[in-house]
Amino acid sequence: MRMVAPETVTFTKSGFCPGCGHGLAVRLIAEVAEKMALNEKLITVVDVACGSLNINSWKFDTIMAAHGRPIPTAIGVKKVRPENVTLAYIGDGAAYAIGMAEMMHAGIRNDNIITIVINNGLFGMTGGQCAPTSLPGQITTSTPHGKDPNKLGMPFRIEEAFSGLDVAYLARGSMADVKGMTQSKKYIETAFEKHLAGEGFCLVELLSPCPTNMNMPPVKCAEHISKEMLQYFPLGEFKK
Repeated sequence: MRMVAPETVTFTKSGFCPGCGHGLAVRLIAEVAEKMALNEKLITVVDVACGSLNINSWKFDTIMAAHGRPIPTAIGVKKVRPENVTLAYIGDGAAYAIGMAEMMHAGIRNDNIITIVINNGLFGMTGGQCAPTSLPGQITTSTPHGKDPNKLGMPFRIEEAFSGLDVAYLARGSMADVKGMTQSKKYIETAFEKHLAGEGFCLVELLSPCPTNMNMPPVKCAEHISKEMLQYFPLGEFKK
């Protein structure tokens, strides 16, 4: 069987590092949008961090927001263009640190947007610093001796933060292997379906490799997700 790329993905030169999970997530979103015939209705909002490197990869309308602000920007787009499908694409550092307040209030209000969070366990674009999702003992550029959870806290888990909120959908998938990507695509499709039904805030987090900032070959970085990150970040649907 010949693999056919979605028509909504361009083949311009990408700025993503080799082995990065962003490119895989970009394709999954494009495949879902194409399957649901939403190419002309989807508006995406990307962050100025690594997510901005896909702004020329999609053929549907895309807006670049300020760092950590794709979610409130997407909410604004949805309010003025309610007939459009609106998606915020953001990294874990931007969502769970820089844009934490905006994300939490979007969940509290159950705003009807889709949010895709790429969780690679660190700040990618700014140089591989420790993020709220970094694991205990993880070496980053800002924790050269390993993250001390007594000083910096345990990894932030969105399912715990949203446990008391009435959001429409919350799930976590993985970009580490084919099985994980197949399931992640289903989670993304479910988020689109609930958004179209007007049910409210839908967030899908994707565990993603970052070989450059983890200082690992791509294969080892994918193994790091399966062996290390899954101990703290279980996969599945938490609210549906």
